[in-house]
Amino acid sequence: MKIAYLVNHYPAISHSFIRREILALERLGHEVLRISIRGWDDSQRGSEDQREQARTRYVLRSGAASLVGSFLRMLITSPARLFRALVLTFKVGLRAERPLPVHLIYLLEACQVTLWLRSEKAQHLHAHFGTNSAEVAMLVSELGGPPWSFTAHGPEEFDKPKFISLPEKIRRARFVVAVSSFGRSQLFRNVPHSDWPKIKVVHCGLEPAFHDTGDITPAGDKRRLVCVGRLCEQKGQLLLIEAARLLTERGVTFELVLAGDGEMRGDVEALVAKYKLTGTVRITGWISSEEVRAEILAARALVLPSFAEGLPVVIMEAMALQRPVISTFVAGIPELIHHGEHGWLVPAGDLESLAAAMEECLRTAPETITQMGERSRQRVLQRHDVDKEAAKLMGLIEA
Repeated sequence: MKIAYLVNHYPAISHSFIRREILALERLGHEVLRISIRGWDDSQRGSEDQREQARTRYVLRSGAASLVGSFLRMLITSPARLFRALVLTFKVGLRAERPLPVHLIYLLEACQVTLWLRSEKAQHLHAHFGTNSAEVAMLVSELGGPPWSFTAHGPEEFDKPKFISLPEKIRRARFVVAVSSFGRSQLFRNVPHSDWPKIKVVHCGLEPAFHDTGDITPAGDKRRLVCVGRLCEQKGQLLLIEAARLLTERGVTFELVLAGDGEMRGDVEALVAKYKLTGTVRITGWISSEEVRAEILAARALVLPSFAEGLPVVIMEAMALQRPVISTFVAGIPELIHHGEHGWLVPAGDLESLAAAMEECLRTAPETITQMGERSRQRVLQRHDVDKEAAKLMGLIEA
């Protein structure tokens, strides 16, 4: 089949799971047309993302004139469909968090995408995230595009479902994918029971490279913990710095690496300076997937004290690299990590429990850490094989 993928920003360092899914579909023999709203001018760090960037069509790259031209072509060739899409745009835009003119731009983008899909004879359109990319895909369908679906990851979609018209998108999509059972439950909340059967679980997957144990070494007696993710309120890095302060005051010697960047970097750096932790905490800024892998392998465990999540891919990556994980009882995380077997789970926002789990991890015997890492690897490779998950997705598309 010829399948089109629509993403708001592709490729992106934090969206490696989309690239893996696309490549897995191609290994199954399907052709995938990559379409992104923006991202053509990003400086891609990894070779894989550079290749993906060169293969992607960008809706906004040609500017406003191209979008207006696409709108006029749709007006001439499909006026009735365009009128229905315009009505849907007003229906969605008048009760959304973003102003109506933004949704009218989404309609122009949908006109462009519809023409591309007609030209390419695409048989299905799949969007990632239930926000603006799913809205554009929904409008494409109203304009006469192919059957469509989308993957909802969370937590953004779960925080504001009515303001992004999530129920309307679920109702109109051919099917909807959640990345965890918890995510599926949140989608269930927003639609009548009659729509539940169209909501399926397809896990994000790990690429075949993670099945190779060539560069994986046991954590041993390393005294380093690593947190990988965007520096933002959802990930809980400020609480992590508070926990690091407690451990330092208790005389625990360790290193903490924050791998990532984001809107709260200034707040995190200020807290590190306030507690005089500059010799203990290191912030890397944005790094490539290869560098993330190296940081995980250099650590005893991954720590991710998230307040809100879907199911973090970095947890899967750390487990595949035989590293136990310290995280929270949030969203889909407990579906993957069993406390005491693959790491430690603590209540979100509980400073004392987080600090205690970090201290226990640092004091646990190296051979026990190694055993936890081995169990973690077995579990994640069993549940998150990208080729198996892509085959599930194709089964839904073909049906």
